Amino acid sequence: MQKKRIAFHTLGCKLNFSETSTISRQFGMEDFEIVDFEQEADVYVVHTCSVTATAEHKCKTSIKQAHKRNPGAKVAVIGCAAQANPVMFLRMEGVTWVLGNEDKFRLEELVKKQEHSGLFPEENDDSGGLTGNHADSIREVSDISKTRQFIPSYSMNDRTRSFFKVQDGCDYFCTFCSIPYMRGRSRSESVENTLQVAREIAATDIKEIILTGVNIGDFGRQNGERFMDLLIRLDQLEGIDRIRISSIEPELLADEIIELVSKSGKLLPHFHIPLQAGTDKVLGLMKRKYKREVFANRVASIKSLMPQACIAADVIVGFPGETAEDFEEACTFIESLDITYLHVFSYSERPGTRALQFEGKVDEKEKRRRSQGLHEISEKKKQAFYESQLGKSFNVLWESDHVNGFMHGWTENYIHVRTPFNPEFINQVIPVKLMSVTRVKELICDVML
Repeated sequence: MQKKRIAFHTLGCKLNFSETSTISRQFGMEDFEIVDFEQEADVYVVHTCSVTATAEHKCKTSIKQAHKRNPGAKVAVIGCAAQANPVMFLRMEGVTWVLGNEDKFRLEELVKKQEHSGLFPEENDDSGGLTGNHADSIREVSDISKTRQFIPSYSMNDRTRSFFKVQDGCDYFCTFCSIPYMRGRSRSESVENTLQVAREIAATDIKEIILTGVNIGDFGRQNGERFMDLLIRLDQLEGIDRIRISSIEPELLADEIIELVSKSGKLLPHFHIPLQAGTDKVLGLMKRKYKREVFANRVASIKSLMPQACIAADVIVGFPGETAEDFEEACTFIESLDITYLHVFSYSERPGTRALQFEGKVDEKEKRRRSQGLHEISEKKKQAFYESQLGKSFNVLWESDHVNGFMHGWTENYIHVRTPFNPEFINQVIPVKLMSVTRVKELICDVML
């Protein structure tokens, strides 16, 4: 029997990418061939995101593209948007499976069950196959608020780096965020069980892991352990050259973590810290667990020990109740911070969140103006940071891309660099000196080997 072709498309966060990779590995090579999402396939899997309305729109567009590419294919919609609105997706043409965040790990079981039941069209079937709203459609969306199951995941799509999921869910319930309703309460495995999975990654050719989760600083709390305990053990793990910490809440980024990173040759000086708002007033409306001075103190602590560290911050503009004066105050505060760049998001209403009831809504035109203002601040900061690093030496992990004669990589402190393509450099950590800042589509440093 000819292998069925299956294609995966992931939207949203690094957590989704780690989970997609784990789910795809469940499909044995004997029965399925994994193909690119742009190709014709028998099964398309769309791993969805619901963090903004724009993200949900992209999910629906991807499903329509898959159905158009092969009207006879079956489409699986999994993840956060599927958890949030399963009925909407089940009504879409071509959709067979809608699986929430706990149930998506059963995808292989459900696909093979239908395959063995003869519900897939044969290669010589001219009927076009079964599409949309048919009797064999399946919706599996468990009550995520009750789950305490944690399923570790890691990506293998990029042979140089792996996104390693060490934590899931969140107990914070910020007023703008629907993620706790989509992914459930905070949970993780024990340090020892997490290390067992890390050893699997270390046994591959991967040189760098990125620790991911919804709220990774909360790792281990249910088991009487700490994120710091995990970092200490990972820092001693053989087989992995570099470890990055993804987004971590400022109040959970303890001094001992910063100090450990500063002394480690493996934990990299690259921090991603959500700020979300630049005034205490808006932080209070958001129900964040810190004031802005806590964020400023974290930045100062990092820079005192690691002056070359890269620090990224998330900021939301146009939150209900944020006045023009609040925004100007936030800009002044952000400009005063020794950070590298910003991830800027326009506030998006999310069903079930408390912010829906707030007064003082900001219109879309004003959101765009504020977003543009912060993007300009971010670009200036990033340019200044890159220029401040010129003439200094770093170690770069080179990736396999080959674009216009160049290959690209990242320094320890997350400076994007390029050099003329050399296949011998792929997946190697090589010392370089930063020579000049170039703008192609984004800032890139040219190097001297």
